[in-house]
Amino acid sequence: MNGNLKVGNLFGIPFYINPSWFFVLGLMTLSFGGNLTYQTQLTGIYPWLLGLITSLLLFASVVAHELGHSFVAIAQGIEVKSITLFIFGGLATLGKESETPEQSFLVAIAGPLVSIILFVFLTLVLNSISLPLSLQIVVSLLAYINLVLAIFNMIPGLPLDGGNVLKAIVWKATGNPQKGIIWAGRVGQFFGWTAIVIGILGTFSILPYGSFWTVLIGWFLLRNAGTAAQSATFEDKLKKYFASDAISEASPIVQDNLSLRKFVNEYVIGKQSWKKFLATNEEGTLTGVLHVDDLPSIPTSQWNDFTVADLMKSTDEVKTVNDTVPLLEVIKLLERQTELELTVVKEDGVVLGLIEKQGIIKFLESNLTTA
Repeated sequence: MNGNLKVGNLFGIPFYINPSWFFVLGLMTLSFGGNLTYQTQLTGIYPWLLGLITSLLLFASVVAHELGHSFVAIAQGIEVKSITLFIFGGLATLGKESETPEQSFLVAIAGPLVSIILFVFLTLVLNSISLPLSLQIVVSLLAYINLVLAIFNMIPGLPLDGGNVLKAIVWKATGNPQKGIIWAGRVGQFFGWTAIVIGILGTFSILPYGSFWTVLIGWFLLRNAGTAAQSATFEDKLKKYFASDAISEASPIVQDNLSLRKFVNEYVIGKQSWKKFLATNEEGTLTGVLHVDDLPSIPTSQWNDFTVADLMKSTDEVKTVNDTVPLLEVIKLLERQTELELTVVKEDGVVLGLIEKQGIIKFLESNLTTA
């Protein structure tokens, strides 16, 4: 899965680690271990071991944050495909978008709420229990980082949780989820560029803050926010098109009372090399499927005596879609199944033609390039 390593399952959710995580884990262990060596009386391997444990607990907090999103999504009937740890934290990949802006808001806010709860809990532990100095430092650090995690993620730009909150708000206000993503994506791009500029100025000591890591975070925000905004803009343009708009020209439809001889002469010889044809009756409704590879099963000398109906097979293999279904939904249907095509039918069952992945691509190239 994109080079990620699967390490198990969390509450039935596949759990992955990106190789970049090990690099960050090493840096954090060295940093935390060094601080503990300086601030405590620990010697030998102990500060570094405690630094490793602190780093792992920090990432456990990130996982808890992502589980917050995941549990709310699952409660809405949304599949959580995976949780992944990587260089910039964690990511819960959901199977689909929430059905309403209110539900989308709840999924987005759940992660930061978990981080705030952990901050409050760790703060209470720190203030109510007498701990050795080394553990005080660890608990204090974890509490602080959980607070930072919650605040940072509430920046109102994608791909952060605050961006998803903004998306839900705009979605609620406009009734258009794509508009919400576009707005949140643009804000995310703004914060991305801001972080890059601050990071560059900080790296060259022009500003007292900012570093190369700030540049990396800004690049991460910029790239992901831009991708989200472009995708949402594309989907928004698709809304005015339907399945009937992208039907392939010269779709392979024949009447089932046609003789095999006439079928071959008119639809096979010198024509587009369709491997199967949709057979319809006089009313235009689907009655079967004729596979060209089945033609040799009947001697050519008898093709005048047999019709398409004699050779066609059942329609069980045919996947249909109504002609009024939005093209965006058709694309999602094709992405979720192995078939490369769908049969477009009217409400009364009349077959209009095939809609294929390649045909949709050609349609979009000719209709959206100037849109």
